[in-house]
Amino acid sequence: MAVMQKKNVTDLDVQGKRVIVRVDFNVPLDKKTGEITDDKRIVGALPTIRHLVENKAKVVLVSHLGRPKSGPEAKFSMKPAVERLAKLLGQDVLMASDVIGEDAKSKAAALKDGEVLMLENVRFHKEETKNDPVFAAELASMADIYINDAFGTAHRAHASTAGLANYLPSACGFLIQKEIDVMGEALANPKRPFVAILGGAKVSDKIGVIENLIDKVDTLIIGGGMAYTFFAAKGSCIGSSLCETDKIDLAKELMEKAAAKGVSLLLPTDTVIAPEFSADAESKIVSSNSIPEGWMGLDIGPDAIKTFSAVVKDAGTVVWNGPMGVFEFEKFAAGTREVARAVADSQAISIIGGGDSAAAVELLGFADQVSHISTGGGASLELLEGKVLPGIDCLMDKNPRRTFAAGNWKMNKGVPAEAVKLIDELKPLVADAEAEIALGVPFTAISAALEAAAYTNVKIAAQNCHFEDNGAYTGEISAKMLAYMGVPYVIIGHSERREYFAETDETVNKKIKAALKWGVRPIVCCGETLEQREAGETFDLIKTQIKAAFAEIPVNKTHLITIAYEPIWAIGTGKVASDEQAQEVCEFIRGLMVEIYDNDVAQAMRIQYGGSVNAKNSAGLFAQNDIDGGLVGGASLKAEDFSVICHAGPKL
Repeated sequence: MAVMQKKNVTDLDVQGKRVIVRVDFNVPLDKKTGEITDDKRIVGALPTIRHLVENKAKVVLVSHLGRPKSGPEAKFSMKPAVERLAKLLGQDVLMASDVIGEDAKSKAAALKDGEVLMLENVRFHKEETKNDPVFAAELASMADIYINDAFGTAHRAHASTAGLANYLPSACGFLIQKEIDVMGEALANPKRPFVAILGGAKVSDKIGVIENLIDKVDTLIIGGGMAYTFFAAKGSCIGSSLCETDKIDLAKELMEKAAAKGVSLLLPTDTVIAPEFSADAESKIVSSNSIPEGWMGLDIGPDAIKTFSAVVKDAGTVVWNGPMGVFEFEKFAAGTREVARAVADSQAISIIGGGDSAAAVELLGFADQVSHISTGGGASLELLEGKVLPGIDCLMDKNPRRTFAAGNWKMNKGVPAEAVKLIDELKPLVADAEAEIALGVPFTAISAALEAAAYTNVKIAAQNCHFEDNGAYTGEISAKMLAYMGVPYVIIGHSERREYFAETDETVNKKIKAALKWGVRPIVCCGETLEQREAGETFDLIKTQIKAAFAEIPVNKTHLITIAYEPIWAIGTGKVASDEQAQEVCEFIRGLMVEIYDNDVAQAMRIQYGGSVNAKNSAGLFAQNDIDGGLVGGASLKAEDFSVICHAGPKL
């Protein structure tokens, strides 16, 4: 789970800095009075806010509330949350009347150390959910640092959850840190036996979770309405119980996969049934294999409760997501209540995965007896699926020099279907890789590649960009265009572009500035020809290229930049710089960063080696002190070869 090793708020110097914090204050309100009926989400953010206040930061909070449809609506104002926060925090909390307008910006600028400002509902702007780069940049302009502490929205790539990290040094707050520590550890290194309990209405909601957990758990318990699709797959009579007929074949496959993996997949042996979906409906208990026509299953039965509870009692780790029945109706709440009791009474590390499960545990009074209740229903579900959460993935790594394997496909795989095929081949091979991974695909394949790689640890890069936003530059693609497509990386100044397209140090610098302006992270190339190396000009040339590239690039943007040293004489020629040659130049480049900025920037700068990197030589290259990964050409066109490179000597 190296991707989860992110900087947190304690890793950054916040004193005197303006810190914008994404919090989740989407609290329930009484429809009549507008009063907050449950402030747990506000309470959950207090440790991070207090840390910032105590360390004399100038705190700007941003959140959404409800689902406003067309701009500002008084009923969705953040005002009730501000009032409750002030009471909990024990100090005044300022409130802006807008989000990125004059009031917000003037109040943010006027903040004193330790003061707190709440912006108005960020979803009053449609640009928020679209992750509009201009909107994200406007938000970022009010701060020096970004902290995300809203786990409940971390699975969304919105401007205030992911976009801000493209402009500011970023880290997670204490709430997100706890989520990734507890859930990440449970998935990566569980205390065994590892038991997962999945419930809820639909198999379709949990397909990804089941598929991911089958590779990790010892026992998988399935209850709730989704269980009846599995019984239908077994040929059992399920009456009028909930069933997704289009998922029956999938349920068969999942049961077969569990059996093949040696995972015990348990379904409820008996069921509480009723002739109608009603709180006071007539009920009886029958075998789950033979539910009569006209009757529907609404809860697991006493035998299933006994079986499930016994398994939970002996577990080392329990993850639970989804109720066992219609727990909102007392008559059909026994299954959920008794499973909750079993989890609470067990000695296992117990994790409740948000949503209905969390609500049930709270309602039934077991919240204080479980190890962890996730604050994000959708986010925790996607984490259990093995998906990469954009609101966490975007944050700075604990180790800024975590190995970075970037592929450059050049003018290959430009047909979208070809690109998708290769990405689909690569994804399972690198799912456990600890390196950061990106693929530089042709422009024609970017949209398809972004879709194919969504919510995985494979990112997409463009191979070039133009430095102007728009104009009469026929055939060019601007950094602005890439930003609006959602492209996270762009390769700039590649040696082949220098050689074939007259790329200059000046245009490289302009492109870096354009990319940073639009929140696209540059991979900046430098390198020499064979003639220049043989003439002893390598270091003078590299110095000229690097100093020109970083001219007028502010220090607070350097964490967004990767440098790639790629000797032109080793690209596509089969010749490779020795480990020592590559290390010598990369060490020199790091020294230049000390000259241009300081030692802190230099030690945090990620430097790749590029030039005929392949599956055989990557480990030796990446093991060098100043080489933090590779910019890979031909070997990135073969999934197996590139996966070896992605696993080569990662720095954590």
